[in-house]
Amino acid sequence: MDQKQKIAEDMKLAMKAGDKVRLETLRSLKAALMEKEIEARGSGKTMSDSDAIAVMMSMAKKRRESIDLFSKGNRPELAEQEQRELDIIQEYLPQMMTPDEIAEVIERIVQSTDARSPADFSKVMPAVMKEVKGRSDGKVVQELVRKRLGGAVSGG
Repeated sequence: MDQKQKIAEDMKLAMKAGDKVRLETLRSLKAALMEKEIEARGSGKTMSDSDAIAVMMSMAKKRRESIDLFSKGNRPELAEQEQRELDIIQEYLPQMMTPDEIAEVIERIVQSTDARSPADFSKVMPAVMKEVKGRSDGKVVQELVRKRLGGAVSGG
């Protein structure tokens, strides 16, 4: 069963269970995937699994950013709502890598590129992101690469 079919099945279950948050989240997920599929079809391509993962990662990132903003804005009820949506979206994403697993990838790439200082960040970061695509948050990877290369960890 592919992602779209699983989402459609889960939407039916959420409807029967009366789970409005889950239903709305799955509807928005399905709509975003359909939009991406139509966009791909327009250019003569088909939507790949990595395209679907990218859409879901983007939706998850938006939820994380909203959670952060709502928390800073003293709106815990909205942050909680976004957290529930994020949890639902993450059910459809591949298993995320742990910081230790990411650090192993970074170490291997640092060794292979002979990176030695923060100036080598632009050599390491793209290679790491290519390898961990869809299984890690870019912010976490950036922080770990900067830490490994001895650079200051920036906020964004």
